[in-house]
Order: sequence, then C-alpha cells, then structure tokens
Amino acid sequence: MSIAAANTSMRVPAGFRNLLEGLAREVLRQQPKDVVAFAAQYFQKLLEQREAGGLDPVAWGAMLED
Repeated sequence: MSIAAANTSMRVPAGFRNLLEGLAREVLRQQPKDVVAFAAQYFQKLLEQREAGGLDPVAWGAMLED
C-alpha cells in the first residue's frame, strides 16, 4: 500500500531552517572542496558548543523564527 505524497503534511521543525541557513552561509563563505565533511565538522562544533553549556543553535533559531 502506498501513500500519496500530496496527502501527507510535513512541517519543518522549529529552528531547522535557521540551522540550515547558517550551514549554507558558511559553505558559501568558505567554499570547501568536500561539503559533506565540512557540514559534519560544522555540526560537530555546534554540538560541542551546546554540550559545553552554550546556547543551543536550534533553540536560538526557533526564537528567531517566531
């Protein structure tokens, strides 16, 4: 049984758009040769900042979107 894509409703999680815009901005600024590796390092840094007690970039992005 298949489900038609038009019948499903998906919502982008709060903060996700801002998170991806930040990644896109850094990719355009730095022009890495390996975008996937760059993205992995970018998100690892954000995760380390969040775990160190800094501001959660997703929560911050969600506040901007409201």
